[in-house]
Amino acid sequence: MDRGRVEAFSDGVFAVAITLLALNLAVAGPGNGPLLHQLAHQWPAFASYVVSFFMIGIVWVNHHSLFRQFSHVDRMLLFANLLLLLFVVAIPFATATLADYLLSGGQDARVAGALYALVLEGMALSFTVMFAHAVRSGLLKVSIPREDWRAVILRFGVGSLVYLVAFALAFVWAPLVLIVAGLTALYYVFERVSIEDGPSVETGGPD
Repeated sequence: MDRGRVEAFSDGVFAVAITLLALNLAVAGPGNGPLLHQLAHQWPAFASYVVSFFMIGIVWVNHHSLFRQFSHVDRMLLFANLLLLLFVVAIPFATATLADYLLSGGQDARVAGALYALVLEGMALSFTVMFAHAVRSGLLKVSIPREDWRAVILRFGVGSLVYLVAFALAFVWAPLVLIVAGLTALYYVFERVSIEDGPSVETGGPD
């Protein structure tokens, strides 16, 4: 199967998702108080936008890096990639919901935080599924010894554990979800899974 077609389609989805994030950025306009006050009042929207923008951006970078390691793709990998994109496209919705309810307090804020964490969890798990399938099916250019499969896959999917923690923290204080997501994105800027005697495979995370 043509790997280039998969990447091109995925790039288009990433571009749409990252653009949709900006639709939630707005102020009430003239006659609704000083602009500076309006901007300050909208800080949850701006904070959510920044975290989600980098989250999608890092996933796109790591997606590109991972596909460079594939010698070929198969049907199962295509469906795993579609599952990843399903959650990527849901990020703008989860981001807008979190921004709207972040400071509302009570159950609504907790549910919004939990929803955001669940979408990130789904993204991380689907990325890990895609990588695990590639490792087990021999789709990588560099072969990983069978005895190393478990360790490499677990390291690749560490983000999924972090988002479970974020999900739990949402029921303590919703802004903690944004903080954890932001720190995780920062981690994945630098983290990668190295394959001995071959090119490195960057972790999915956010994956």
